[in-house]
Amino acid sequence: MPLYNPDQFTITPSTSGAATPSSVDASTTSVNLLAATSARKGATIWNNSTANLYVELGATATTSAFTAKVGAGGYYEIPFTYTGVISGIWDAVNGKALIREFI
Repeated sequence: MPLYNPDQFTITPSTSGAATPSSVDASTTSVNLLAATSARKGATIWNNSTANLYVELGATATTSAFTAKVGAGGYYEIPFTYTGVISGIWDAVNGKALIREFI
């Protein structure tokens, strides 16, 4: 049985030369953490709070429908160069999210 060896191809990883810092105060109602932008290469969120932060890759986060639960003092990296809106909600008003967006 012959083996098939497909043509080679190169994947160039996305890189970023700039990080834009921002912060969002904790809220028990859904708030935008980052607006949608096609220029985003990545982002990080540090939950600088004693409360849990529920992050949603979408317009509205709830404590029962979310992408990731970030515990007090926790850190989250936005996956696979997601470029849409990112929202969040805390289970108590305390602290803030410290965000870095890579463009």
